[in-house]
Formats: sequence, structure tokens, C-alpha cells
Amino acid sequence: MATGISFLNSTSHVYSFIQQRRWDNGRLGEIKFTNLNFVGWKQRRTLICAVSKDAEKSFKKTVEVDRLIDMLRDADDKELQQLVVENVLAFNEGFWIRLAARTETCKSEDDKKDYEELAALLMSAVDRLVHKTKEKIESATDVLKSILKPVVDDEVEIHWPPRDPEALILMQKELNQREQEGHLDEGFLSEVNAQLRQAKDDGDKPGLEAMLQKVLQLYASRVLSKRSYAKKGNEVLKAEQFLETLIQAPETEWNKLLLNGLSVGKGDISPEELYAVIKKRIERVLIRTEGGSYQQRILTEYLKGIQARGEDILKVLQGGTHQA
Repeated sequence: MATGISFLNSTSHVYSFIQQRRWDNGRLGEIKFTNLNFVGWKQRRTLICAVSKDAEKSFKKTVEVDRLIDMLRDADDKELQQLVVENVLAFNEGFWIRLAARTETCKSEDDKKDYEELAALLMSAVDRLVHKTKEKIESATDVLKSILKPVVDDEVEIHWPPRDPEALILMQKELNQREQEGHLDEGFLSEVNAQLRQAKDDGDKPGLEAMLQKVLQLYASRVLSKRSYAKKGNEVLKAEQFLETLIQAPETEWNKLLLNGLSVGKGDISPEELYAVIKKRIERVLIRTEGGSYQQRILTEYLKGIQARGEDILKVLQGGTHQA
């Protein structure tokens, strides 16, 4: 705290000193200050302000760390575990340095022992949390391997689509089973996204990339198909029913379904009606899922993918009409 205040005081002292020097120089030599001198003064003042802001930022950070240490020190065992989970990202190098500093400045040996015991408890709790997280990641990897097994088993190179059409059916069955058992959680979705990002970065595994995208498509189709909005009382809402047909269908069949279902093709659902129910379904997803979660992103991207495909079909058909 003292450091922050002294920085603020030093700024005003330096400012007064500069003002005095300017007055003295003008009086003694009748010297007019040039723009260069003024710029130099401004730069010095800016530098002092920057240092002051850095000190203020550092001071606020220390206050936050001290507040967390006080909460941890006063917590019982159950509360301590919860605080560790909620603040896991706060246990960085700066936190441990600050805790060590407070331990060293204790006035009594009893207080020092209390801080040492707190540090040992925290290290143990953080280690357990990291270990559990690692186990979850490993578990998610195993689940992904089991889903992909029908299409990669005994294959040196990954072929997509798989040579055996039955492999896709087995892959979907395994995914449905795992979803029913509750294994397709955020940890699993995070693992699939990480593997997909790696495959894209490598650029030499198009088969793996397509396969992982298929996993996410099957997941989205499975989850979105759980709720139906195609009936309102005894009335069948045709646009909703058409969207649900698209949701449940493999992505490779979307073109055919859109051509047969949209009014610009052979159907009676206008593109505007389809876009409206897609928008409504996305809004429902946003309400029912956690903001920023992988689940929310995957489900909304799947629905947007259907709309994008519809827009592509519409452009092609309208282009053909204009040419005719």
C-alpha cells in the first residue's frame, strides 16, 4: 500500500519541480520554451503516470490474493475444497509467492505454523483436482476411441467414408449408447474438439478430420432429436416437422431432402419458413444449454449448417431459373 501512495506523491513532487525549473529558466535567461522541450516534459509525465498505473494494478492484484488467502485460512475443510475448485486458476506462481511472504512476516510461531499447514493443504487439494481433471480427459479419450473403433479398427490409414457401410451404423450405435450412459459430457466434447483442431493444424489427415466432424454431427443429431416441436395440440407444424427430418438425417442426405422439401424445389415449405423454425430452435438451444459451452456451440453450429445448406440449394436453383 505504501508503495502505491509514494508513487502518487512522487508524481506531484516531480510536477512541482518541473514547473519551478521552467519558471527559473525563463526568469534567468528570458528563454522561450520550444515544442521539443514541451514534448520532453510530456513524455516524462506520461512515463511517471504509466509507472503509477502499473503500481496501482500490482497493488490491486495483491489485495485480491490477500483476500483469497484470508478466505482460505478461515474456511473449514468442506469450504476449502469448494474454494479451491472455484479459484483453481488463481493458484499461480504469484499466489504461492504471496503466501510464502505472508508466512515469513508472521509475528508469532503459531501463526507461521497455521500458514504452513494451509499451504500444505492447498497443494494437496490442487494436486487432487489436477489429477481428477487428467482422469476425466483420459476417460473422454477412451470414450472417443470406442466410438471410432468400428471405422478405424485394424486400419493402418484412415479411409473416409469407411469401406464398410456397416461401420458407420456401428459407430452411431456406440455413440447413442455412450450418450444414454451420460458419457458425452463437456469433457468428451472438449476432447473431440481438441483432436479435430489438431487434425486441421496437421493438414495431412483429411480422413481423421472428416471422421471427427461426423462424431460431432451424430452427437448434435442425437441431442436435438430428443425434443419434438412438430405438433401443437392436434396440429402438425410442417416446417418444424421438416426441420426435424433434416436434423435426424445424415448430412449426406440434406441436399436431396432440401430439394424435395422446399417450395423452390418439389416441396411446399418456403425457405423463409425453414429459416424461421431454425432460428427458433437455436433460441431454444441457447436457453437450455450453458452459455459458452461446447454443447451449445456444437448444437447451434449444426442447425446453422442446415440453414447454410438450404441457402446454397436456393442459390443454385435460383441461378438455374435466371439462366433459363
